[in-house]
Amino acid sequence: MAEDFVIEMQHITKEFPGIKANDDITLQLRRGEVHALLGENGAGKSTLMSVLFGLYQPEKGIIKKDGKEVRIKDPNDANDLGIGMVHQHFKLVECFSVLDNIMLGVEPCKGGFLQKDVARKKVVALSEKYGLRVDPDALVSEISVGMQQRVEILKMLYRDNEILIFDEPTAVLTPQEIEELMEIMRGFKKEGKSILFITHKLNEIMEVADRCTVLRKGKGIGTVNIADTTKEELSRMMVGRDVQFEVEKVPAKPGEVVLDIQDMVVPSKVHKNNAVKGVSFQVRQGEIVCLAGIEGNGQTELIYGLTGLEKITGGKVLFQGKDITHATIRERSKSGMSHIPEDRHKHGLVLDYTLEKNMVLQRYWEPEFQHNGFIRRDAVRRYSDRLIREYDVRSSQGSETIVRGMSGGNQQKAIIAREIDRDPKLLVAVQPTRGLDVGAIENVHKQIVAQRDAGKAVLLVSLELDEVMNLSDRILVMYEGEIVGEFDPRTTTVQELGLYMAGAKKQQGVQ
Repeated sequence: MAEDFVIEMQHITKEFPGIKANDDITLQLRRGEVHALLGENGAGKSTLMSVLFGLYQPEKGIIKKDGKEVRIKDPNDANDLGIGMVHQHFKLVECFSVLDNIMLGVEPCKGGFLQKDVARKKVVALSEKYGLRVDPDALVSEISVGMQQRVEILKMLYRDNEILIFDEPTAVLTPQEIEELMEIMRGFKKEGKSILFITHKLNEIMEVADRCTVLRKGKGIGTVNIADTTKEELSRMMVGRDVQFEVEKVPAKPGEVVLDIQDMVVPSKVHKNNAVKGVSFQVRQGEIVCLAGIEGNGQTELIYGLTGLEKITGGKVLFQGKDITHATIRERSKSGMSHIPEDRHKHGLVLDYTLEKNMVLQRYWEPEFQHNGFIRRDAVRRYSDRLIREYDVRSSQGSETIVRGMSGGNQQKAIIAREIDRDPKLLVAVQPTRGLDVGAIENVHKQIVAQRDAGKAVLLVSLELDEVMNLSDRILVMYEGEIVGEFDPRTTTVQELGLYMAGAKKQQGVQ
């Protein structure tokens, strides 16, 4: 008997200027399975799913639904075929409510009048059925990233989609939210829905997927049953070599204090309380201090206060002994502070600039890059080409690529290259490996440890507990705007950190 494939993509080829993003790829999705799509940053995963969702037209190949060939000219065609997609960077209107976002494009009308109550009933029913717990009246701009993702999922369910595409769904979630998403996916599978799940997090694939198709540099490497494979085998297929999952480093040798935060207070934009409530800590030369915590406990606001993105309303920031509490962002940057930001699109890149312009955003006024007020383009190009080479930033047209068109992981690599290459005294790294594949994560971890070993101070903010345990020399846990514990990763456990992160425990004498 023929296998029950709900979707078949056969011999798909998709080209962009200078690059074959998909080179003769075949993917078959069984009815009622979770099928993972694994590959390095820029391997062609999102492109392939964008072809299925009608955002791109392939040069070659055909798509079949339930055994019959179909043409998907745009996302409306995809929706008509029951295909829905949650994109890596969400497609939501921030100033609209959750309900308005879900209805957008398929508004229920009667006699020319909008029937919001009908839509609301359906949204609330779906939300309860799948345990999504979303408030339909909340403004999208005021809810957490995890909640925004649930709104995207509800958009698919509201349109009665049977084939659900998740593009890097866990890149922006906390460990708890990831657990909940896995549960939601299992629920969908029980309902008989078919899921395509793009990721490069091997633990998640092992936990939730039935089968996995691996792409490497635009080509299909093979499809395997998850029950018959291992994390090591998958990473070898994906990267083409063995990957180290442990970070190698010698014990830290902390030196002088570089950063001294004293009683910092930062107001919250979401509620009336302060987001950071009188926090104090120090970071020394030659050590990696990690701020750990569940998203929304003040880490973001603390970093904004430190880097100058937000004004602080109490306390002081001392950098190399100098008070920089009221310094501008450029003054902080010039005095030796590098910042890998949490939101790469909002604070890390100018998306419609070329890669080379982004590489010199904080240095273009230096003599090396300008003469009498004119940019020295050849110097900028040479510098950018070197960073692209050294940090393996992959893009279709090198330095001339418009950054918006690059994969999320390669955008991240570009920011890391720019910030580390400035030879900072303090490296502030917020979620530095968010959206990176295992090979690239291994590389970034090595770079951060090399910065520490060169006597730099590193302040790391991470939601990935494996990363926190592997990379840090000291761990500070934040909960509700305060530091509730300080730990040595060599003597603590993930479970103990989890208790402090959830507010179940607090050390005496901290703060």
